[in-house]
Amino acid sequence: MSLSGDKSAPTTRRKRDAIHLQRVTLAHGGGGKAMRDLVDDVFVSVFDNPDLAPLEDQARFALSALATHGDRLAFTSDSFVVDPLEFPGGDIGKLAICGTVNDLAVGGAKPLYLSCSVIIEEGTELALLRRVAASMARTAAEAGVKVVTGDTKVVTRGACDKLFINTAGIGVIRTGLDLGCHRAEPGDLVIVNGLLGDHGAAILGARGDLALSSPIESDCAPLNGLIDGLIAACPETKFLRDATRGGVATVVNEIAEASQVGIELIDDATPIREEVRGFCEILGLDPLYLANEGRIVAVVPAAAGERALAALKSHRYGQGAVVIGQVTRGPPGRVTMQTRFGGKRVVDMLIGEQLPRIC
Repeated sequence: MSLSGDKSAPTTRRKRDAIHLQRVTLAHGGGGKAMRDLVDDVFVSVFDNPDLAPLEDQARFALSALATHGDRLAFTSDSFVVDPLEFPGGDIGKLAICGTVNDLAVGGAKPLYLSCSVIIEEGTELALLRRVAASMARTAAEAGVKVVTGDTKVVTRGACDKLFINTAGIGVIRTGLDLGCHRAEPGDLVIVNGLLGDHGAAILGARGDLALSSPIESDCAPLNGLIDGLIAACPETKFLRDATRGGVATVVNEIAEASQVGIELIDDATPIREEVRGFCEILGLDPLYLANEGRIVAVVPAAAGERALAALKSHRYGQGAVVIGQVTRGPPGRVTMQTRFGGKRVVDMLIGEQLPRIC
């Protein structure tokens, strides 16, 4: 279904009537005028672009136009249920755009088009929806992508927590590019583009679980521009992954398992804010498992390490890029960390969930 919820939506631009109510009602999900007014006022008005304008039940693209960007289509989907909906450095809308853009970009794709489907709880403030939609529009513009279709549902009070968002995205993978977690080899370097764990810390702080004098902001950011620069400077890049739920520890374990190699991380080289280290010690958390929404893990050949770091550091979202470890010969599938005290510890895959509702 289109964002309009109206199968007879004309190709001419519809009038965007302002909604004067302060909260969403069940009528806004009924498929009639109230729903159309909600969609037009909150979403169409900020996502406005030629591909969305017809407001059909699907967006339509010329295959020839897609083929100019590469030879393979990339498609992804994600759902976002963060609590709270707004937090230092971002909100659920920014999170939804960044998460989908980044999932495409780490596969070597140029992100192009996104969908936006929302499930709204009856009674949710219209002002909140407008802020979230505006945030999505700003982030999409920064990433150079278009929101071209979607859907709106309203559920009764208690059926969801104010707002859930699902986004899907399509992009095109550059010709000749092959990225995968199975490609790591002994001697390769493991690189991240900045401080780790800030998003998880920001969510904790926004919930009031931490008494921080200066709130930590989420690292939430669209990384396709950063990744473009890395691939241009270092086409030998073997693997990219955004370290979201499960954090960096989960990503490097996936690499070690898929490539049947060992990976050794270096504690002193891992960039973690002192405030994040401190509250993790107090709460018994491991910062390596905290979620990030603007951080990638890259695996590159050792000979390309300097070029990769220079490319990352030249971008606003990669200025803190650093090598945090190296691929070893084994034991296959095992990740270890060289500690500050000269010993080693095993870094396992995350079991369970450290923090609920973070993305």
